[in-house]
Amino acid sequence: MKHSFGSDNHSGVHPVIMDAIVKENLNFKKSYGEDTYTLGVLNSLEESLGGDCTAVFVFNGTGANVVALQAFVRSYESILAPKTAHINVDECGAVEKLSQSRIIPIDCVSGKVKAEDVKLELYGYGDQHHAQPRILSISQPTELGTCYTTDEIKELADLMHNNGGYLHIDGSRISNAAAYMNKSVKEITVDCGADALSFGGTKNGLLMGEAVVIFNNTKNAHAANSIKYIRKQTTQLFSKSRFIAAQFEAYLKDGFNIKLATASNQMAQYLANSIKDIKEVKISQPVESNAVFAIIPKWLTEELQKKHYFYVWNENTNEVRWMCSFNTTKEDIDAFVNDIKELTK
Repeated sequence: MKHSFGSDNHSGVHPVIMDAIVKENLNFKKSYGEDTYTLGVLNSLEESLGGDCTAVFVFNGTGANVVALQAFVRSYESILAPKTAHINVDECGAVEKLSQSRIIPIDCVSGKVKAEDVKLELYGYGDQHHAQPRILSISQPTELGTCYTTDEIKELADLMHNNGGYLHIDGSRISNAAAYMNKSVKEITVDCGADALSFGGTKNGLLMGEAVVIFNNTKNAHAANSIKYIRKQTTQLFSKSRFIAAQFEAYLKDGFNIKLATASNQMAQYLANSIKDIKEVKISQPVESNAVFAIIPKWLTEELQKKHYFYVWNENTNEVRWMCSFNTTKEDIDAFVNDIKELTK
């Protein structure tokens, strides 16, 4: 397909990232991330996030979430998450299977949970019949493209910490959130009290590979020390880890990840502005990252999908999702919008 609004996973690899892989392909290095190059890149990532943390590379986003969450929970403990969370809806039960911990879905608005709703699930401590609430997992941005404010994240982190729990951030698009908020990844994660981060890149120009970061090494020593073993046991240890390291080195250099995320965010805003006056199209979620959600007539969906690839997010309301990527252009969007206008004349 020439262009897809279906997913930012549909885009290719940015040439800068591909060049980094090719350059790294010229050398021999120790495997399984034990080479000094990979360790150096991980150290740079850790330093960018404040230094008091432990990072490891994994294959993919689901693996990152599994490794991060499993480091904090035992099988009799529960994981709290928005009903719309990727770990609850789109990971085929991987987190529950591998951690053996139950996911408790929480009501949310535009993908975001509120502290008062999380609080309703923080009960049953010490009751042997009740799964013990241990960690809250939120996505930033959410699955509906919205972003938690730093105050909202701090409130959720404080709530979990005050109840002996933890906060995990599924950051498959964390760079898009940082770009939208005009803040660093550090400022919207560890500085807000997060205990763990799944640091994504595949949706933002990488070929493959994500990072798991455990913050506050002293406080979370058990989790920090266990992730390398969990990574191996969950088949997320890549023997040629230097090729993930090469991507992350290029990705993080001079804020390149933010530059790519800014480009896709701007295209989402351009798309939203281009369709806002079409009466058959109702933008249904705040546009705060690289996603545009809209409710359109079913007949329009069927006609549009003959020429353009995208997903129906909610079949009951016919809410659709249009994703922009780092290499989406205004010309791609103009062609798409023109087709909508032609069909709705």
